[in-house]
Amino acid sequence: MALKRADQTIPTKPAAKKANQLKAPALSEAKERFVAEPMVRENAFLSRRAQDGRLPDFSEARRVLPNPVWDANPPAITAFWRAWETAFANLRQPTPSNGFVSSYVSPAGERCISMWDAVFTAQFGRYGNRAFPFQLALDNFYAKQLADGFIGGELRQLDGQSDWHRHSPYSTGPEIFAWAEMDHFLNTGDFHRLKSVYSPLLALHRWMRKNRSWPNGSYWTTGHASAMENMPRLSPGCDAALEHGGMTWVDATFQAALTAKVLAQASVLLGRPEEETEEVRHEVISLTGWANDHLWHGRKGFYFDLLANDELSSVFHVGSFWGLLAGAVPPSRVEAFADNLSDPRRFNRHHRVPSLSAAEEGYEAEAGERWNGGVFPQTSYMVLRGLTQVGMDDMAFTIARNHLGRVLDVFRDTGALWTYYSPESSQPGRNAEPDVAGGACITPISVLIEYIFGLRPRDPLGNRLTWDIHLTDAFGIERYPLGPANEVSLFCERRSAPTDEPIVAIRATQPTLVDIRWPGGGKTVRS
Repeated sequence: MALKRADQTIPTKPAAKKANQLKAPALSEAKERFVAEPMVRENAFLSRRAQDGRLPDFSEARRVLPNPVWDANPPAITAFWRAWETAFANLRQPTPSNGFVSSYVSPAGERCISMWDAVFTAQFGRYGNRAFPFQLALDNFYAKQLADGFIGGELRQLDGQSDWHRHSPYSTGPEIFAWAEMDHFLNTGDFHRLKSVYSPLLALHRWMRKNRSWPNGSYWTTGHASAMENMPRLSPGCDAALEHGGMTWVDATFQAALTAKVLAQASVLLGRPEEETEEVRHEVISLTGWANDHLWHGRKGFYFDLLANDELSSVFHVGSFWGLLAGAVPPSRVEAFADNLSDPRRFNRHHRVPSLSAAEEGYEAEAGERWNGGVFPQTSYMVLRGLTQVGMDDMAFTIARNHLGRVLDVFRDTGALWTYYSPESSQPGRNAEPDVAGGACITPISVLIEYIFGLRPRDPLGNRLTWDIHLTDAFGIERYPLGPANEVSLFCERRSAPTDEPIVAIRATQPTLVDIRWPGGGKTVRS
């Protein structure tokens, strides 16, 4: 089914909001006083002019995008191209009224662009950056940073303003920009961009530390700001979307630790002052230690939110797995924690991984209420990346194959990619939307390339690639982008068993090392 290319008109009809999500006053209606954050003075995006140039068509972009080959699974290839077609159909340019500085992918029908969508768009978009610079869409947020370091979590496409006053508890988040920027650097070796984004990222993190943390150092957010707006995790009487409930939020705390960890790495790479490095390095140690002392339940083998009465919540939800990605889980706890993903009573359902454990009272089997059990591509990808972080690639492949398989079941039946899925049947979530650019595209692109095909960069500047082969089907990919300019084509022949040594063919435009791993062994091939 062909998609029509989106025009450049910004939607003006507000998307429906819950009745209790009252609109904050426009920023111009309130007096504003700032405690200036010094790092904002180094934010070059504040003076950047909007980029000019024609947006590419999908038909021309397709010639330079990676080209996967998997003859045994044609729907996977069709879904891969549908995802790219959806992304290119929803490209929009900056306008004088919104003051954005870069073109971006607009979630269809939405009034705002959001941190959540922008980051996960960048996570699949990096494979298409040679056709269109998807990563630059994050620049629109950096260009709107206020003097105290605040960046709105949702920016209106009409006028570029934050959709909420910065002191609203749901005004910003989740804080995962740094993760996306370090991923971009590790995939492309783009040192110049890492240097450019460091200052706005550190300024934002300092704002979050001042305004979104408790005296003990842990972090809070709200359902709306976390992007998991209706998850039943707060105490009775609290609004799940708009209030923090006096609670330490496990996902926000681990995201802060992840951000601080990335900033510490970037600080060293960029040769920043030692005091900046130590500032964030100390927070990583402090947050990781605090989370393991206060959020871990040994008997249940899980990290939980901490309620206002200093008792651990009992709600198992997918946000806890940010701890794997942050590297915050001690080796002695990794197996017990990850085992929850294999437990059919909790997260190992027909479609893995539901946002809420199936054992919870609020679990919706048909996922008609989004984060009450819906399977979201964004959080499934986060879980996979976390498993890679702790070396559990076999489990990651098993979950990825289930997740992609269920997405493709629905794709075959409906002809669409959906914002989220039912955990108990091969169907979209009851209120899910079809073919929305953003998170829906991450499974047929990033999950396919990184976890089904098993391709992940090891050293892009040194042209080194890891190829983790689990499939026994014949498969491969052309024009895989590695580093600043290298393109690699890889093909693996069909095998009788996963333990059989793969017979591979590799071509690259530059000398390349490929570290090949499979359940029966490993080898390094030079191309």
